[in-house]
Amino acid sequence: MDILIKLSQFLLSLSFLIILHELGHFIPAKLFKTRVEKFYLFFDVKFSLFKKKIGETVYGIGWLPLGGYVKIAGMVDESMDTEQLKSEPQPWEFRSKPAWQRLIIMLGGVIVNFVLAFVIFIGMTYFYGDSYISNNDLKDGIWVQNPILLDAGLKTGDKIVAIDGKEIPHYNDLGYAIMMGHNVTVERGGEKEEIQLPVNLLGQLSETKGGGLIGLRVPFIVVGFVDDIQTNAAEVLKEKDIIKSINGVPTKYFDEVQQETLKYKGQEITVVVDRNGKEVALTIKTDENGKMGVYNAPGLTIETIQKMNLYNISQEHYTLAQSIPVGIEKGIDKIGGYLQQLKKIVKPETGAYKGVGGFKAIYDIFPSVWSWEYFWNVTALLSIMLGVMNLLPIPALDGGHVMFLLYEMISGRKPSDKFLENAQMIGFFLLIALMLFANGNDIYKAIFN
Repeated sequence: MDILIKLSQFLLSLSFLIILHELGHFIPAKLFKTRVEKFYLFFDVKFSLFKKKIGETVYGIGWLPLGGYVKIAGMVDESMDTEQLKSEPQPWEFRSKPAWQRLIIMLGGVIVNFVLAFVIFIGMTYFYGDSYISNNDLKDGIWVQNPILLDAGLKTGDKIVAIDGKEIPHYNDLGYAIMMGHNVTVERGGEKEEIQLPVNLLGQLSETKGGGLIGLRVPFIVVGFVDDIQTNAAEVLKEKDIIKSINGVPTKYFDEVQQETLKYKGQEITVVVDRNGKEVALTIKTDENGKMGVYNAPGLTIETIQKMNLYNISQEHYTLAQSIPVGIEKGIDKIGGYLQQLKKIVKPETGAYKGVGGFKAIYDIFPSVWSWEYFWNVTALLSIMLGVMNLLPIPALDGGHVMFLLYEMISGRKPSDKFLENAQMIGFFLLIALMLFANGNDIYKAIFN
């Protein structure tokens, strides 16, 4: 059932984005009286799952879910159908239209992608508002979960003052800022310290087996017991017990419980727990690794955090008029963030290319439970990614066509059809190579991580 929910969200989001992107080409093409021969969701290699001709256009669904396309008459595109170019240009063909009209047709897809992202962010701002925890409210600092960050010098209990000299007001934004950052200023023991993050931080993180970066420091709440560990924890502890102290040492947070139990490997310890509002003292024997054999709840929901009064959660709601500038600002921030990621990816020393993923990586973004808020947020991010990627000046992508059109408009000379055919072929092979690399990364991680 979990797989079905994830797959449904993945296909729905992908289909929605592809159809709207291709409509961005289709609508201006029709407005400029350019013939559109095909409009397809997914690729119809050899055969189609569905197709129907309406007017001069065949609408269909292919079987290969790697994208979609509109086939515009008189245009050298990914179909590599050059037969039509051997005849004299016709008034309804793409190649017969003025350069400015062809430019609008080619830019239509990415324009739709960016506009869609802004519309989604505006809508989400209006319907859901913003919930966040102020970084200033983390009085006891953050919980550093990833060993790579620990090796870099960050410690649990650090208060993040700034990243690359910029204050991060919201805790929710700290993880991403650290991944993209170079220098972290922390407050530790009342003193400020500068921590230089490794250049290849993203590369190292992409090679780790799951796990988070940082988290909120939360209490140790018992949620289950390890079956194959020889301790008596399952006999004396109960689910929802909150561990308050170990051998008289207060353990407000999970990380403190971990730290204390390691001091008493294979020994009996006195554990005080909060059980339904009452403190209960228990004797537990740890194993040779200092473990009690207990599962905790490392991540708590917003509702639980509020109920336990652990952190102050700020909630902001907006009118429709207020949502517009806030949503646009979010969209601009996300576009800037994605460009920042691309900048790191093209620098081999960052190792960020190791984190590039294909369809499996996109599929994994979606949760195993249906959430419209999460769905629309991911769809907006994917729309930005699709828009930015399509603007890259690679032949076979919209950006490649735009590059040649701008050359034509500036120089007054139109590239020959033969040149465009060769460029399209080169671009096609580049795209295949990029797709193989991205999906190859997915396969590698699935096998070795």
